Amino acid sequence: MNASLRDWIERFCRHLGSERRLSTHTTAAYRADLDALARHLERQRLGSWGDVDTVQIRAFAAAEHAGGLGGRSIQRRLSAVRSFFSYLQREGGARHNPAGDVRAPRASKRLPATLDVDQMASLLALRTDDPLATRDKAIMELFYSSGLRLGELVGLNRGDIDLRDATVRVLGKGGKTRIVPVGREARAALEAWLGVRAAYAPAGEGASGGGKPGQTALFLGRTGRRLTPRAVQRRVELWARRAGLPIHVHPHLFRHSFATHLLESSADLRGVQELLGHADIGTTQIYTHLDFQRLASVYDAAHPRARRRSSP
Repeated sequence: MNASLRDWIERFCRHLGSERRLSTHTTAAYRADLDALARHLERQRLGSWGDVDTVQIRAFAAAEHAGGLGGRSIQRRLSAVRSFFSYLQREGGARHNPAGDVRAPRASKRLPATLDVDQMASLLALRTDDPLATRDKAIMELFYSSGLRLGELVGLNRGDIDLRDATVRVLGKGGKTRIVPVGREARAALEAWLGVRAAYAPAGEGASGGGKPGQTALFLGRTGRRLTPRAVQRRVELWARRAGLPIHVHPHLFRHSFATHLLESSADLRGVQELLGHADIGTTQIYTHLDFQRLASVYDAAHPRARRRSSP
């Protein structure tokens, strides 16, 4: 690689580590993206960063795309290039930032995995013969009943649940609060958990009452503290393995399944948007694609003009 190009990349990577305090892993990712650009420029016989213009950056993005790199990866590379040229401008290595107006190809949206209704029923049929299993059932029923994010669920306090009104008050992204219905099975599971929760939260709820910190939390761990997101992830994975489910199950999978099953039954996109707390309905629309995939598979299997003919 051209020594001049390499020298600036190394100086930039030292800057990332010493001044911006980025991790070794992140710095290595920046270096790999910039090395790819440097190799492209060398093939164009460019030996100085100051000679690079917007046309050449666009050509680099196009070449990466033609080579099979996905939209998200090209977005990441262009972000690294923009940061690098901002550094060069500051240090006198370039007069302008040629990557400023270059955009990557639109990244294709990957459809989220979901559990079907039978798989969800199998997962939620766990035996609640101890307090932790009772808690875990309440957690998973609430995930599926109300479509909560992991952070929203672990942030719940006892006062956020109104079992009489069958609602839960959720603090979502951007500090926005929404009220979400709680289904019959989730209410029953929560009542069972609240019946044994006192074993983990002795008298004196909350720090001001002399109790353990976090005891106002709805879901508690063995130590009486608020359950952590990682602890919830581990418990969900445990029950999924015991249920013999064939895919990796994580808390957000309940949210995907909640939205997909609602849309399959109601087709009320605006209503599902409100329940999920999406600011943009475009985010919710991905679940219509999931539903269409199901309908398309039914069509392919059933329609006389779509069915594949069996081999003679």
